[in-house]
Amino acid sequence: MGIEKFHYDNKVVKYFAIATVIWGAIGMLVGLLAATQLFAPEANMGNEYTTFGRIRPLHTNAVIFAFVGNAIFAGVYYSMQRLLKTRMFSDALSWINFWGWQIIILSAVLTLPLGITTSKEYAELEWPIDIAIALIWVVFGINMIGTIIRRREKHMYVAIWFYIASFVTVAVLHVVNSFALPVNFLKSYSAFAGVQDALVQWWYGHNAVAFFLTTPYLGLMYYFLPKAANRPIYSYKLSIVHFWALIFLYIWAGPHHLLYTSLPEWAQALGTAFSIMLIAPSWGGMVNGLLTLRGAWDRVKEDPILKFMVVAITAYGMAVFEGPMLSLKNVNAIAHYTDWIVAHVHIGGLGWNGFLTFGILYWMIPQMWKTQLFSKKLANTHFWLGTLGIVFYALPMYVSAITQGLMWKEFTAEGILQYPNFLSTTLQIIPMYMLRAFGGLLYLSGVFVMVYNLIKTAKQGTFVPNEAAEAPALEKAVSTGKEYWHRVWERKPVFFTILTTVAILLGGIFELIPSFMMKTKDVTTIASVQPYTPLELEGRDIYISEGCVGCHSQMIRPFRSETERYGEYSKAGEFVYDRPFLWGSKRTGPDLHRVGAKYPDSWHYNHMYDPRSMSPGSTMPPYPWLLSQAYDLEGLPDKITTMRKLGVPYEDGFEEDVQTNALTQADKIVKSLKADGIETVPEAKIVALIAYLQRLGTDIKTEVAEN
Repeated sequence: MGIEKFHYDNKVVKYFAIATVIWGAIGMLVGLLAATQLFAPEANMGNEYTTFGRIRPLHTNAVIFAFVGNAIFAGVYYSMQRLLKTRMFSDALSWINFWGWQIIILSAVLTLPLGITTSKEYAELEWPIDIAIALIWVVFGINMIGTIIRRREKHMYVAIWFYIASFVTVAVLHVVNSFALPVNFLKSYSAFAGVQDALVQWWYGHNAVAFFLTTPYLGLMYYFLPKAANRPIYSYKLSIVHFWALIFLYIWAGPHHLLYTSLPEWAQALGTAFSIMLIAPSWGGMVNGLLTLRGAWDRVKEDPILKFMVVAITAYGMAVFEGPMLSLKNVNAIAHYTDWIVAHVHIGGLGWNGFLTFGILYWMIPQMWKTQLFSKKLANTHFWLGTLGIVFYALPMYVSAITQGLMWKEFTAEGILQYPNFLSTTLQIIPMYMLRAFGGLLYLSGVFVMVYNLIKTAKQGTFVPNEAAEAPALEKAVSTGKEYWHRVWERKPVFFTILTTVAILLGGIFELIPSFMMKTKDVTTIASVQPYTPLELEGRDIYISEGCVGCHSQMIRPFRSETERYGEYSKAGEFVYDRPFLWGSKRTGPDLHRVGAKYPDSWHYNHMYDPRSMSPGSTMPPYPWLLSQAYDLEGLPDKITTMRKLGVPYEDGFEEDVQTNALTQADKIVKSLKADGIETVPEAKIVALIAYLQRLGTDIKTEVAEN
């Protein structure tokens, strides 16, 4: 059997690694700016493009898809070539993958601050960018599968299993969740409405965390941890159980994000049950990782790379235990909508993804530059800055969450809410927000230390763009009949990919198909719930554009504490025309589902202009641009047409009267404002937003009044 010589492509890995560092620093800096605005709203610099609602999705997209995404590509491209003993399938596809992904990220940087968003959490980008993501992801998949097929290694190592599962599942999630009908080049409405949209979104949202932030990183852990520790993985059989159980169970757990909402009870129960079961395979992976260090724990004390990796795996273990606990209904009742969710997400993001990325970079860069790490002392400094940053970030958020959860639910001995004013609960946790920002600052400082250390490392070495390697050609597999069953599967990449696809599709099919097959008559409809008027629809789009859903929910859960504070609990039938749904996932401000007709128009006008004039001490930023900017009156007919195509029962020909209809409703609001001494015009954005806010929840109120 002859030995074949070939070269590994390090150049594209280098570019992805540089992109990881640059986008990571930018994404975290934007996060720090957003965190600061939670206690100092003036930190938005009076600018609409840097206000919390618009930059929060920019922060999450930059960290998830730019920082973590580039780190995934860097790690996969580096490890896959070496695990399969071959160069990547196509250099051209590798570079299309790199530049295409960077263009997508730049598109997000340009559109999100402009308020161009779908408002779907972790999927805010509009439809042209969604299509680009799908195409580039397919390019990555072709390159990956092609590399696997032309490998020189008979068996696929466990890291490759996780890469395959990540590629297949992310493709399915992204395509299904992105179903939408365009209004124009930068605006679309979701193909799903209300409860269906919520179920699809959190099926996507939860599994985006699972198959973008978790499974590819588990693959990276299985490659880079043994390399850094110079030890084989602890247990091959535990890897098998870990992989198959994890990818099968994960896909069912999404509905646990919607407990106590209008989602059907059966879906909530499925989400909870599978979330609890997830603990076993998740901790199996953590144990497999930590026990890989058996016999090498003495090196952890001295080696900063292993320190980063140990903390990363520990953070993973903590996050995957905390997730199932949050899916218990009694815990969820207190924790949901509080800062507990923020802490949970950041334990995973900062600890698991961040620290494993740093460990990989510290190990991989010296390898590609054929040198040693410039300074272990600086790497250790980075480690402690990062660790302290996580502690200062997470602990205040847990304190804040418990404070919020208990204050929202506290009643006096007389049976009335102890804290009826939501703002009083927000002001109580301001010091926690300050500590959180301080933690973020520490963590970001560590990243800059790493940047300096890696640049110095690269400068003292010599980069090898094409690394020479050699390996025997792959012989045709001949079964001896005694081979372990899973070893057989590992020789058959197409069969393995099909099995993986079946495993991840089952959960989605059983949860989503019943929802897709529901007809209007199957939903508990409410006769008084009517489609939004054109002006209200425009106001809703402004609400979406400003990112109001980042701080305000529109879902009153069936708790006495919530019905006393906000009004009647939310019903599924109230959301049948909501595309997208706007239930939210965090309450920095109060729920708004019943805010309609609660305050006069002038209250909303003054509140948006200067929130503290209506709510002294409020941490909500002012929105003065809504008073001077005009909404797109000419675009209203297209929005109505699009909504009708999606099933909203606007009458045929309504488009001809849309603008008149909108201006007529706007004139009433303008007159109402004028009566309170406020001058404005019917075309002002603030007028449309007031129309939408005054509509919220009033359909139910109308029905009760008529009864």
